[in-house]
Amino acid sequence: MTTTQAQTQALFTVGHRTVTRVAGPLIIVDGMDGVGYGELVEVETGDGPVREGQVLELDGSTAIVQVFGGTVGIGRRETSVLTRGRAARTGVGTDYFGRILDGAGRPRDGGPQPVPDDYRHVNGLPLNPITRAHPDQFIETGVSAIDGLITLVRGQKLPIFSGAGLPANSLAARIAAQARVPDDDTEVVVIFAAMGVTRREAEFFRAEFLTGGAAARSVLLLNLADDPTIERLLTPRVALTMAEYLAFEQHRHVLVVMTDMTAYCEALREISAAREEMPGRRGYPGYMYTDLASLYERAGRIRGGAGSLTQLMILSMPDDDITHPIPDLTGYITEGQIVLSRDLDRQGIQPPIDVLPSLSRLMNAGIGAGKTRDDHRGLADQLYACYARGREVRRLMSIVGESGLPAEDRRYLAFAAAFERTYLDQGPDRRTLTDTLDLGWQLLSPFPGGELKRVSAEQLARYHHEATVTATDA
Repeated sequence: MTTTQAQTQALFTVGHRTVTRVAGPLIIVDGMDGVGYGELVEVETGDGPVREGQVLELDGSTAIVQVFGGTVGIGRRETSVLTRGRAARTGVGTDYFGRILDGAGRPRDGGPQPVPDDYRHVNGLPLNPITRAHPDQFIETGVSAIDGLITLVRGQKLPIFSGAGLPANSLAARIAAQARVPDDDTEVVVIFAAMGVTRREAEFFRAEFLTGGAAARSVLLLNLADDPTIERLLTPRVALTMAEYLAFEQHRHVLVVMTDMTAYCEALREISAAREEMPGRRGYPGYMYTDLASLYERAGRIRGGAGSLTQLMILSMPDDDITHPIPDLTGYITEGQIVLSRDLDRQGIQPPIDVLPSLSRLMNAGIGAGKTRDDHRGLADQLYACYARGREVRRLMSIVGESGLPAEDRRYLAFAAAFERTYLDQGPDRRTLTDTLDLGWQLLSPFPGGELKRVSAEQLARYHHEATVTATDA
């Protein structure tokens, strides 16, 4: 910054030494006339570095300021709050590719400050609903359970519901590295926002994204567990702001992965308690639904635009409880869910996706003739039906034993085992959609055509016979 710029900025700087209270990560300041909601401020303590903050609430001339660096060492008398009339912004542009940033968008890899194309408000700009295009284009992830049964579509928001210790982060990193749009040479840009992660998890993400082939098209934001809690609320907004610029102005396909939204909601609850707000379910603020919606609804596509913004968010369900407020509210906002199973994980099935409670509400819009393959929907329905029947027979077998089952039930029991062993458990291998669909028909080959009621006669004649021949030859 030049001397002239510093002098000009100083003319618009107003200092306030009227801190009346410090509560957790918040300070309450009186006499803040002319200050706007969401405005960025600087907090000077006189004996330490200047900390950034943001105006969280206004009541007349009294403001509640959240301090990004934490309030340790802040006193009431010696602290000054400086305002410059600017909102929270972040740099955007392609110079951020291959970089590791902190939760506020500052370099964390020891490299120079990226040169942004522009600056954008972290809360983004709401899209006119009329300009939104309905998501209807398939994204291939290379994971059979997702591509075949829980299809991801460009512009969709799809959460991964996980229990503690399950490999949700590995699955999300795998999807981010393998995702591609068929029949489109444009690579998928990945913005990965990690919130409240340990240093071991941070090193995993570094190795996964910035040492592989995805490095040139990835941006990694890391908010560590020992970073200021308040920065955790800023991390997904910075990531989505970068993604919106690339998707809607640079016309790129952008995938935003956010982990762990449970850590984000815990930070939201902590701030709410510090503000002494009336708690809602399990102590979370009553506006948590609105807050989450303000993040999730930033996904989508714009009519006439070639770009798209797709979201994958990871939720760690406390006590594996899918009715917990975080997954419960998320399910109302998003378009389906991918559910990880602890039982499948114990059996060594990777990725341990339980397809029966999983769902993609936009799947029908992105599959079928001209998009994936004409048999995609019918085959998915048939695999679901056979696997569900096999799971029911498995429970019955625990009571009557396998010898007490009729031949038809034993066929479904064998299908369920084969489905888990081959279709779900694919290890680190990447499968094309064609491989996934052909494998599904191969698994159905032991069934007589008359038992397969979810596929059309034309599809049965075209695909079922070929799969049977392949299975016999093998």
